[in-house]
Amino acid sequence: MTDSRTRTVPRRSWRSLGTLPVVAAVLTALNGLFILLVAFGNITDYSTNQAFVQHVLSMDTTNFGGTPGQGLDPDVMWHAIADPVLQNIGYVLIILWESAAGVILAVGFGYWIAERGRGYRTARALSTIGLLMIAVLFMGGFIAIGGEWFQMWRSAAWNGEDAALRSAILAVASLVFVHLPSRHWHPDDAPAADPAARV
Repeated sequence: MTDSRTRTVPRRSWRSLGTLPVVAAVLTALNGLFILLVAFGNITDYSTNQAFVQHVLSMDTTNFGGTPGQGLDPDVMWHAIADPVLQNIGYVLIILWESAAGVILAVGFGYWIAERGRGYRTARALSTIGLLMIAVLFMGGFIAIGGEWFQMWRSAAWNGEDAALRSAILAVASLVFVHLPSRHWHPDDAPAADPAARV
């Protein structure tokens, strides 16, 4: 006869797939894959998005009143950067930023696996940095600077605000999951007899 006081609850490892650390790890990996593919595309097909950066910075498609064919708005054209060297420097910096964010998120994903059950401190820190870098790029770089300073929203041909917003939302939403309160972030505080604490 088995003593009910000593009987252990069988551990079902598949349940760990539904835990917050797994969700955070997968979202970290997906964001990392996304931004690395963006960087890879910009490197291997340099001219396509270089043209985008060139037109946004030079503001040569900024239409007066937002209507094509009405010419450029002289009140904002002083914002423009027409120097091709500066335009290319800006584009290269964007690619480097994307690549760095992708590498940080890839390493962060590795730590989500390596730190399983140990609080995920490094994994959460790296994921936070990488996801913030994506948010800074798309919210700060594309929406704020590109959209407002360089008036990208008024361009009929080179308006990338919608795509930037989608990318920023995905990063910020993932960042929320990384920072949701969870017992998994403090494994030493969990009761030893609680089977769920070992998931």
